[in-house]
Amino acid sequence: MIIEQAKEVLRIEAEGILSLIDKIDERFERAVRMIYAIPGRVIVTGMGKSGLVGKKIVATFNSTGTPALFLHPAEGLHGDLGMVTTNDILLAISNSGETKEVNLLIPIIRKIGVKLIALTGGTNSSLACDSDVMLDVGVQREACPLGLAPTTSTTATMAMGDALAVALLNKRGFKEKDFHLFHPGGALGERLMVVVKDVMLTESDIPMVLEDELVGKTISAINERNLGFILVVNKENVLKGIITDGDIRRHIQVTDNLLQRRANEIMTSDPKIIEEDKLAHQALELMEKNGITALVIIDKKNVVKGIVHLHDLLGRGKFKFVI
Repeated sequence: MIIEQAKEVLRIEAEGILSLIDKIDERFERAVRMIYAIPGRVIVTGMGKSGLVGKKIVATFNSTGTPALFLHPAEGLHGDLGMVTTNDILLAISNSGETKEVNLLIPIIRKIGVKLIALTGGTNSSLACDSDVMLDVGVQREACPLGLAPTTSTTATMAMGDALAVALLNKRGFKEKDFHLFHPGGALGERLMVVVKDVMLTESDIPMVLEDELVGKTISAINERNLGFILVVNKENVLKGIITDGDIRRHIQVTDNLLQRRANEIMTSDPKIIEEDKLAHQALELMEKNGITALVIIDKKNVVKGIVHLHDLLGRGKFKFVI
């Protein structure tokens, strides 16, 4: 019985979030553009559970490049509205749209000259009517069997806040290097501050093949190393080029007797390189810019010293980005 009840809660809350998809329309786009355009901060406000959701939204905004502050509506009425400037925008959260403390703020922030975005389930409420943009976060039912404790409604509101944060993240061109700047104490931040030399593969771990090797054997070597590429070198390990899985696929379509060709006939002759004293986040940025997953480290004579792969920068499976 307990297990089924728990599963039912998750089903109801999942349904609440999914119901928001059809509510993402031009109002959402307008809200994103409004926030993006302000020179100041997003001031988020809400009472009770809505306030707790608001604090989480503030944290997500701040960590993804959108400056934000939380304003407790009751404290705002007793002096904290001094933190709000004409450069800011107010994001007000109220499931009903009739939260007294929140609505009392509206005439004051209007005098300051601040625009208002509402997150509410009360689409005809006072808050909705007074807002510049209303985002509907209403749900059909709460997971609470009594229909009293905010459950599905708070989950849906938090999800809408995440949607705003991610849309703004993409619009700002927020990158991994920026994430590190705002998370210097996190595990990923620490990982991206090491130098390339500390994470690069060296010596026997470097996938290499001689420039006159047959393509058939080269493909076997790529498969054996399972990195998706292999470096092409001469007998002195001087870098000549690189062969990737993509190179193989492209040549299969246009090159006759591919397996009997030599590695230097199908290689890309200018692989991207990086100095070993560069920071890991600089390597990551270079990979992203060029749409690749590995960089080569060479010495002054173009002899291969190592390679750095995306997985090694991020700790091989410890971190994943979905943006």
